[in-house]
Amino acid sequence: MGEIRNLAGQPVYVCAPDGPSLADDRELSGLIGDLYGAGARIAAIPLARLGPDFLRLGSGVAGHVLQKLVNYRFQVAILGNVSAAVVKSEPLRDFVRESNRGTTVWFVDDLAALEAKLIAAG
Repeated sequence: MGEIRNLAGQPVYVCAPDGPSLADDRELSGLIGDLYGAGARIAAIPLARLGPDFLRLGSGVAGHVLQKLVNYRFQVAILGNVSAAVVKSEPLRDFVRESNRGTTVWFVDDLAALEAKLIAAG
């Protein structure tokens, strides 16, 4: 479960930091239902909820999770420090950089950084 928070005037569904991995298809579908039920178009997901393989791009977990959420027209913010993983993987570094340039998927340290990006995006 999660809660709705108003960030930069927008309802953001903030997933609880603890709970089953959202890399599991059933849990991910449950999140999509929660997003629709809450009327939120932005999902803030703690990195810890995405499982250990999320930042290993070759696993396909990030692609699966993000593609499913984006296909349902949700904006996604991954909350957590990814700097250690980015240093170890050039493809991940490029993915995070390009994602953060866009408006659909963002990697941010915390909710304050997400709010700052929402304000900057207008």
